[in-house]
Amino acid sequence: MRWTTRPEGPGDAPAVRRVVVEAFDAPAEADLVDALRSDPAWIDGLSVVAEAPDGEIVGHALLTRCHVGEVPALALAPCSVLPAHQRTGAGSAAIRAALAAAEAKGERFVVVLGHPDYYPRFGFGRASAHGIRLSADVPDEALMALSLTGDPLPSGIVRYPAPFGV
Repeated sequence: MRWTTRPEGPGDAPAVRRVVVEAFDAPAEADLVDALRSDPAWIDGLSVVAEAPDGEIVGHALLTRCHVGEVPALALAPCSVLPAHQRTGAGSAAIRAALAAAEAKGERFVVVLGHPDYYPRFGFGRASAHGIRLSADVPDEALMALSLTGDPLPSGIVRYPAPFGV
């Protein structure tokens, strides 16, 4: 299926919350996304929704400001897709659109704490290979990083926005 993607608009918050709650079956994930919307780390245009042909929002990806050491970077928040639309490309479409929007804004680096079998398809690699780490204990293969520009990745500890709690 071909998904339509667009930046999240002001009226999309309830639909995005529904997608996140249903995708993770955990209101805490939706609370995180809601908190990131009100955090100073919010960057307009880097929260992307995927829509079904009927206009229903079925997927969501959010990039927000973080730092690797002192270098500005972006953090990919939990990508969410309604259960009925998972494994159809809606999540991939939202992530690709968010990464393209970030690149268009001149952003250089993105980190993600996620599933090591999913994110490499977008170009993410193991962050530790570049000296990128977290202050919290996470599996090495779960923290991944991507250079949008081909510039060498910075090294250092990732500082996430406060709502991440890391």
